Amino acid sequence: MRMLYFAWVRETIGVGEEEVRPPEAVRTVADLIDWLRGCSEAHALAFADMTRLRAAVDQKFVALDSALGTAREVAIFPPVTGG
Repeated sequence: MRMLYFAWVRETIGVGEEEVRPPEAVRTVADLIDWLRGCSEAHALAFADMTRLRAAVDQKFVALDSALGTAREVAIFPPVTGG
């Protein structure tokens, strides 16, 4: 699965993208984020507060409790603001 990180999430982790292979028990975006916390201290710091995160699965915005299904790409980013 391809992970994409944007804005301060990318800066905190230190990479803009990476390939991951989560275990079968990871079924939702929230599960994935929780699993990613264990990958490194940087991941743990970036994903410490899930209320500050938004996600897209295969380029569609989703809630963090959404199922991953057969997702090929998951993007994690802070809330988007505009003006």
